[in-house]
Amino acid sequence: MMITTSFTKIQYTNEKAGIADEILSIRSFLDYKRNYFLFKRIGDFILSLLVIVFVLSWLIPLMALFIKLDSRGPVFFIQRRVGRWGRTFSCFKFRTMVVNEYANTEQARENDSRITRVGNFLRKSNLDEFPQFINVLLGHMSIVGPRPHMHADCDRFSKVISNYKFRNVIRPGITGLAQIKGYRGPTRDFASIFHRYQFDSFYVRNASFWLDMRIIRKTAAETLRQLFSRFFQQKREVAARDWAPSINSMRN
Repeated sequence: MMITTSFTKIQYTNEKAGIADEILSIRSFLDYKRNYFLFKRIGDFILSLLVIVFVLSWLIPLMALFIKLDSRGPVFFIQRRVGRWGRTFSCFKFRTMVVNEYANTEQARENDSRITRVGNFLRKSNLDEFPQFINVLLGHMSIVGPRPHMHADCDRFSKVISNYKFRNVIRPGITGLAQIKGYRGPTRDFASIFHRYQFDSFYVRNASFWLDMRIIRKTAAETLRQLFSRFFQQKREVAARDWAPSINSMRN
């Protein structure tokens, strides 16, 4: 029997071969990508260390001040997420919600009343994810990969999409192909779950240095765009408030 070097075989496993062929295909894939995973881990370690030293060293105290002034509770939101091979790890994020009992079971929704003012900015700018570079340094995550799910979501999604947990054969990422394609935030329906899985599985099958660089570049561009648009939006709002009395007096 020929051993393939991609995951295509997993989708067409016949009943006789069953789990044995699936495991064989995964092993052959990991052997085929061994050098890529090795150099990716080295790159993740170096880049995450640089971000922690030169960015998080000042960003964490700054965000801590804003978060504490905005609402009561801890600076970080630490949540149990599904990692590689389904292992559980503690995922770090800046807290973007008021402290609530449903944070570990319910996804954030649009216009969610639990999200704070600072949290709304952090979510839209992707800055809430920056503490996950600590997870990358510790080996829980990679910079690029499928986003890690809560256990409740992973179990729910795997019930509606076969082989969904196949995305867990590599380390989850801070950003991924699904995210740069516009699939971020809450999953509203089956279509959004399915399309995310399509992009995640495509990434796992075709993971490479150049694909990682493309995803990082697009993520960085989107983060900067959100930061600048938010900054200029606030300046326009301030200018509008300053001019409003003058305009009203002219009308009167």
